[in-house]
Amino acid sequence: MNAIVALCHFCELHGPRTLFCTEVLHSPLPQGASSGDISGQNEQAEEEEGGIQMSSRIRSHSPAEGASADSSSPGPKKSDMCEGCRSLAGGHPGYVSHDKETSIKYVSHQHPNHPQLFSIVRQACVRSLSCEVCPGREGPIFFGDEQHGFVFSHTFFIKDSLARGFQRWYSIITIMMDRIYLINSWPFLLGKIRGIIDELQGKALKVFEAEQYGCPQRAQRMNTAFTPFLHQRNGNAARSLTSLTNDENLWACLHTSFAWLLKACGSRLTEKLLEGAPTEDTLVQMEKLADLKEESEGWDGSEEEKPAPQPDVVEGQELSKCSPETPLMPDCNSWNVAHRRLSVFRSLRHMRQVLGASAFRMLAWHVLMGNQVIWKARDMDLVQSAFDVLRTMLPVGCVRIIPYSDQYEEAYRCNFLGLSPHVQIPSHILSSEFAVLVEVRTATRSSLYPTLFDDEQSLNKYEFVVTSGSPVAADRVGPTILNKIEAALTNQNLSVDVVDQCLVCLKEEWMNKVKVLFKFTKVDSRPKEDTQKLLSILGAAEEDNVKLLKFWMTGLSKTYKSHLMSTVRSPTSSESRN
Repeated sequence: MNAIVALCHFCELHGPRTLFCTEVLHSPLPQGASSGDISGQNEQAEEEEGGIQMSSRIRSHSPAEGASADSSSPGPKKSDMCEGCRSLAGGHPGYVSHDKETSIKYVSHQHPNHPQLFSIVRQACVRSLSCEVCPGREGPIFFGDEQHGFVFSHTFFIKDSLARGFQRWYSIITIMMDRIYLINSWPFLLGKIRGIIDELQGKALKVFEAEQYGCPQRAQRMNTAFTPFLHQRNGNAARSLTSLTNDENLWACLHTSFAWLLKACGSRLTEKLLEGAPTEDTLVQMEKLADLKEESEGWDGSEEEKPAPQPDVVEGQELSKCSPETPLMPDCNSWNVAHRRLSVFRSLRHMRQVLGASAFRMLAWHVLMGNQVIWKARDMDLVQSAFDVLRTMLPVGCVRIIPYSDQYEEAYRCNFLGLSPHVQIPSHILSSEFAVLVEVRTATRSSLYPTLFDDEQSLNKYEFVVTSGSPVAADRVGPTILNKIEAALTNQNLSVDVVDQCLVCLKEEWMNKVKVLFKFTKVDSRPKEDTQKLLSILGAAEEDNVKLLKFWMTGLSKTYKSHLMSTVRSPTSSESRN
């Protein structure tokens, strides 16, 4: 945690003073330096953006001692200090703890050596023991600003038989530049600092009771003749905290406690990057994985031997669970093994160049409309790569793939179907306007494809024939998203990665329109006139756009649909609609 923890004292002679502070250094100590001998060593510390700037030098003595200290030292002079204002003895090197896990050092001195840090700690010390106090003058309080940092302060009293009122005033402060982090750490800091204070007060109370038992000060003061106030102030009124607690290892123990406090407080809270609500694709993937896990658990718990499913159906189900943004992984389809070395189609742009502009537009139109896309080829890898590329135009929930089959499968089972060349397709499918067939044939010598793609040796063997019972006219407007996709593919200034991101944005844009239409028609049950007005507002009043929205509506996640339905059924929503 990028912060400073300090122990402060209100001296009767000199006012608020810093007794002991522990800070964090993010840069390694110089070679040869150790926690017991760091005299004469200088160290540049890293400055953390948005946090406390760390000390730039570590002296072999406390700056407050004044012995061989630079004249520019920010600490008070020796003549301005008394026993109550002093912590470490002259020539003491301070304390250093090394955190090997994070390469962080926790350094303790009486004052920070950096002038800016000294000023911040000094101001926090004065405010914690003067104006920024809670009722009763003992307890926690929070104050600060962006310029001088934010402070968690806990004031408390220590018993002293020689002090006025038999007690002295101290505070433990934690200074940070991150206000939110410090406020969130309030419960943790309060409990741990309260524990340190209780231990100090317990030790001091034992010393106080022993001194009172040996020489009661109250009766002695009452019997003493009146003396001027200033004369008393010049007496032996100042006592060090080690004397009050009778603990010679007090500062070493405080260093350990403060260092642990800084490390523990920094480890208990972590930042998480939130990128917004999950997309529909993410929700659908999560639902399918949950269904797959539940199904596998059901198989494991069943004593009966489950029947062996047909390979094509299993492959289609598993393929539909893969991410559309990444290549299909080996564990997502049993036939896609490590022997596959080449993805024939690298991208949509690559496929458009291979098939030609008109053939690709026809194929893409059928894909976006939800019609069945059939590929007939001997090479399963080629069919696989084609499906990998084409599925990126659709939401995950709209993709149903049977990658390769020896028989035709109906459109309700899959919208992407791979067939071997000898499979007979029903005549009504070949003439249907709801299907498109891509036949991969052996290329003749006159084929123009190899001249365009010398590096793709696999393309030298093929030519592609795209046919459909309802060919897309060249002058047909088509769905808006198809026109935008073609514009991105033809723009050579856009790389393949940029085109992929454009495709993601386009899908999100149209999925948002699908959500609005679903709520408007399925949940709210609005009349057709209102629906037509809504489609005009969404910019999707054309016939192709309407068909696309209706098909994409099938790709909405169950989570989203159930959320809408539960919202509609709630009493508050029904009242607001009325």
